[in-house]
Amino acid sequence: MGIFGGKENDVFNTLEDHLNVVRETLTAFRALVESYIDGKVSEAEKFENEVNELETKADGLRRSIEMMLYEGAFLPANRGDYVRLSELVDQVADAAESAAHTIILARPKVPAELREEFMELIDAGIKTYEILMDAVKALNTDVDQAMELAKAVEDAEEAADKIEYELKRKVFESEEISTYAKLIWNQILTKIGDIADRAEDASDQVLLMSVKRRG
Repeated sequence: MGIFGGKENDVFNTLEDHLNVVRETLTAFRALVESYIDGKVSEAEKFENEVNELETKADGLRRSIEMMLYEGAFLPANRGDYVRLSELVDQVADAAESAAHTIILARPKVPAELREEFMELIDAGIKTYEILMDAVKALNTDVDQAMELAKAVEDAEEAADKIEYELKRKVFESEEISTYAKLIWNQILTKIGDIADRAEDASDQVLLMSVKRRG
């Protein structure tokens, strides 16, 4: 049972749609990386297009949320919080799109033995985001749960950071990867790591909104 009703529920429904589309963007990005590492560049390019389309769809939903807020959903003092939250959630999709573009444009070589670590980093980012999804949804049902989940996002982000650092270390120590490819992969891995980082930024906003609502 939601805490709010009317226009506010419309915002939450659209926010949930936005969360789901961003999740679809991450799924398409994961498929892109998997295809690229397997040497299926044409297939990876198709997933890049899918990532682009989904990110654009996410942008549209974010703008819809903003319009609903400007048209009167929630009290004026709370509208900015939801605008900021939707912007931060949208940045997760932006991070995936940026990483996708860099991979397809630069096409760096990656040793097969690091394949599992690459996928592990992406999965850690997706896991962090999925916890965020639950935290955002809990804002409309149980603010205490929202706070707990927001804190869990922080823990998941820290785990993702450790995977990112270890993978970067292996990339730079590899004798099979050229200096050019190492520099490109450093950028890509940072962008992939940004998925979890941006999810944590959004969880900070969830925590702030939860605290304000508890008074």
